[in-house]
Amino acid sequence: MELAVRALALGYNGFAVVDGLDFDIPRGGYLCVVGENGSGKSTLIKGILGLISPMSGHIRLGEGIGRGGIGYLSQEMAVKKDFPAGVSEIVLSGNLGRAGLRPFYSRTERTEAEENMRRLGIWELREHCFRELSGGQQRRALLARALCASRRLLVLDEPAAGLDPLVTVDVYRLLEQLNRELDLTIIMVSHDIESALKYARAVLHLKKPAGKTVNTQCFFGTVDEYIKSDTGREFRVHRSS
Repeated sequence: MELAVRALALGYNGFAVVDGLDFDIPRGGYLCVVGENGSGKSTLIKGILGLISPMSGHIRLGEGIGRGGIGYLSQEMAVKKDFPAGVSEIVLSGNLGRAGLRPFYSRTERTEAEENMRRLGIWELREHCFRELSGGQQRRALLARALCASRRLLVLDEPAAGLDPLVTVDVYRLLEQLNRELDLTIIMVSHDIESALKYARAVLHLKKPAGKTVNTQCFFGTVDEYIKSDTGREFRVHRSS
């Protein structure tokens, strides 16, 4: 397993935000995390990244994946468009977690950055300023940066935030290609339920049950199972209305 979650509770200052999480993601899996605003999706992401510690239970990463070895694209970074840096610099900065205090990038890291820029179709833009790129080109640069951090596990919080519909489709197709060709495990939070279900293979739905004060896992399974479930049908109708 690339990631295993057992009896997990996460929260802040002694108060749980989400509880009762229990699921596995295999190597090369593609999980979409869905739910209403405030259902604990971002809290779960912070737990996976090691930014907050479990109140109970545990999160176990696959062998060889350290907390600094997760490729991450946050919603805040996705919508930020004014980085005063070049594309190559942005992509190379994905290696900072591995470089530590080393004041330079190794030849291997530079080679990997070039491979990722070529893979994502932005090699010709390497000398351009990031803020001069289109929204889709910026997202490709940020994904290349995340791949420099890890070719095993990619964690994405609303990767298509702020993009127009055509570019959104391009981003989801690109993620599906990376998942398939690199055997890359992807965990993605998304409000675009229909696009997410088209490309992901599993769904985790977080929700606060009626009469309860803490969010919990109300569904975990394949996309087909989710589409047929009461939870999936109700949520899709609600999001489309």
